[in-house]
Amino acid sequence: MTDFKTLLQAFDQLLQPEKFKDYGPNGLQVEGRHSIQKIVSGVTASRELIDAAIQAKADAIFVHHGLFWRGQDGRVVGWMKERLQRLLANEINLYAYHLPLDAHPQLGNNAQLGKVLGLQADAWCGDQNLVCVGQPQSTLTFSNAAALSAHVEACLGRAVTCIAPQDRPLKRIAWCSGGAQSYFESAIAHGVDAFITGEISEPQAHIAKEMGVAFLACGHHATERYGAPAVAAHVAASLGLVHEFIDIDNPA
Repeated sequence: MTDFKTLLQAFDQLLQPEKFKDYGPNGLQVEGRHSIQKIVSGVTASRELIDAAIQAKADAIFVHHGLFWRGQDGRVVGWMKERLQRLLANEINLYAYHLPLDAHPQLGNNAQLGKVLGLQADAWCGDQNLVCVGQPQSTLTFSNAAALSAHVEACLGRAVTCIAPQDRPLKRIAWCSGGAQSYFESAIAHGVDAFITGEISEPQAHIAKEMGVAFLACGHHATERYGAPAVAAHVAASLGLVHEFIDIDNPA
C-alpha cells in the first residue's frame, strides 16, 4: 500500500512530463482516496473504464487519454459530469499521461508497439522525437507492403488500411502510435519505406502515392493499448501494489 502522492512521484519520475509540450495536464487529474493498493490501467478514462475500475475495486486509474482534450467545452456537464461523478463518489485517483507515455524509450506506447510488431528503433524523428525509425528484427522480412500489412493485422488483431504505392521490399520502417499521421513527411525525410500509425487523413493517401512510401493506418486504440499497462505494471511492482489492465475495445 502507498499514498496517492508517492504514486504520482513514481509516475512523474519515470515519464518526466516536464520535458513535453502537451495539450492537457499530465499527472494526477482527479484526486481520490489517500491510500492506494490497486491500480487499474486502460487506454482512455471513459465511463466504461471507470465503471470497470469501480467493479474491480481500484483505488487508482492510470490512462493515456485523460479527461481533457484540445478545444473541449470546459463545463462539467454531460459525459464529463458522468465521469467525474463516478470518480469522486468512489474516491478513485485518476492519473493520465499523454505524450510522456508515448515517448518512454522502453515502456511507452511507441516502444511497446515496436516490440509487439517486431521492430527495432535506431533513430527518432517528428515533433519532440516521438516517431521511431528502425528495421524489422532479423527473423522478419517484408517483401512488400501487403506482407507488412498482414503481419500488423495478425499482431494487433484488427484490419489495417494500407496505401501501398510500390511493390518492393521494406527495410526501413517508421512508426508512431495513435493519431500521428501529420508526422508522415518527417518520416519520409528519414528515408523510410513504410510508416505505421493509428489514423490516416485525406492528404496522407496522396503523399504516400506521390512519394512512394507505404502508409499503414492500424487504429488509434489498437496502437496505443500497450504503454499504459506496461508503465502501470512496472510502477505497481516497484511499490508493491496490485495492477490490472482493463482493455475497453474501441474500433477507432
